Amino acid sequence: MLGQILKTFGNCLKIPELRSRIIFTVLVLLVCRMVALTPIPGLDGAALNDHVEARSGEGGVVGMYSLFTGGALEKCSVGSLGIMPYISATIIIQLLSAVLPGLAKLAREEGGRAKIIAYGRYLTVLLCLGQGLVMAIGWENPNATFGFEGKLVLIESRWIYLSQTVIILTTGTLMLMWLGEQISERGVGNGVSLIITVGILARLPLAVTELISGFTSHGDQAAHYRWPHAVLLIVLLAVVVAGVILVTQAQRKIPVQYAQRAVGRKVFQGGNSFMPLRVNYAGVMPVIFASALLMFPGMIFDKLGAAQGLAFFQELGRLMRPASWFYLFAESLMIIFFSYFWVATQFNELQIADDLKKHGGYIPGVRPGTATSDFLHRSMSRLTLAGAVFLAVLAAIPTLMNLFLKINFNVATFFGGTSLLITVGVLLDTMRQMESHLLLRQYDGFLKKGRVKGRY
Repeated sequence: MLGQILKTFGNCLKIPELRSRIIFTVLVLLVCRMVALTPIPGLDGAALNDHVEARSGEGGVVGMYSLFTGGALEKCSVGSLGIMPYISATIIIQLLSAVLPGLAKLAREEGGRAKIIAYGRYLTVLLCLGQGLVMAIGWENPNATFGFEGKLVLIESRWIYLSQTVIILTTGTLMLMWLGEQISERGVGNGVSLIITVGILARLPLAVTELISGFTSHGDQAAHYRWPHAVLLIVLLAVVVAGVILVTQAQRKIPVQYAQRAVGRKVFQGGNSFMPLRVNYAGVMPVIFASALLMFPGMIFDKLGAAQGLAFFQELGRLMRPASWFYLFAESLMIIFFSYFWVATQFNELQIADDLKKHGGYIPGVRPGTATSDFLHRSMSRLTLAGAVFLAVLAAIPTLMNLFLKINFNVATFFGGTSLLITVGVLLDTMRQMESHLLLRQYDGFLKKGRVKGRY
């Protein structure tokens, strides 16, 4: 099996266009990692990084956000905001497009999609300025944010520090946004998703190190890492990965029949086909959307509570931490909501029913037109519910492992939840795009022997 996969990757490199796309994607992702590792002038990122690594595994808002930035937050790097402001802006624009008739009309017009993307970029800048200011103030008060009893800011003038840091953080996010768009256009896979995936995988060595140390140490931590846990973790990892692949690839095939029809002097024969409806139609987007929107409220409430001494905001901040039951409940509801929202905006059953009617197609036992669109709507709603519940359960696994099994948070994130779903989903999508290039050039795909059928 491994030899088959390696041979298939070798076939990928034989196609000049696909080889250039793969090399371009790898180089751009390396640049993204450089952005995540480049420190901001005037901040002692090394001291904060050592402190956070010593307290790793506690989770919380900082740990969750650091997971998506690939450890850039505790390093005080240029890419500390990550790509999340761009994702949040995209969510807001899509929500407004579904609510405001003007934006909905603009999305249907020729060239309107480009304007909506531009609006999303403008909103990204505004979000970066606001979130960058909150992050700069957090570094200015590291004890309240990270529990670090020291000084991170090395610049004497507060206004110079704030303005410089906010501008650098905004520039870093805009650079990541542009690099992600370049990958989507000239590389392989979805650029934004790949940037998030690389950031998640960058923390894999740390998770492996902490997992091994948990079994070999003899302190209090060893009580949480018994050898039966190793068997449980291996079984859980296999089950979760298999479940993610199964649900991601699962689809319901709606049978479609085409009647014989004549167009001019040409006669088109009828036939049987099917319409695939994916169970997890939205992919990883609901989890990314929910995580992006729930990332900052807890941090903002903690800041307000610490600055003003208000117990109300401190309690809200405690409720919005990833290790709380309220956070799990809110995240599950948002995942289900965004699953239906994504399907409502991307799956147009009226257009599909109209296209079937125009081409002489129909679903057996269902009348063409309105009845077909209603049937597709009911079928997609049931499939979306199953996929959304699976995503919600999967997203809760790391927190449950941390609460009940006392598994280190950095380790638990790789056995379920957002990180595993994004990683598996993005890798499957990338492999699907690469396989389409292989099949187009008469090469076997990843699921076959990798034998060359013809010459390019």
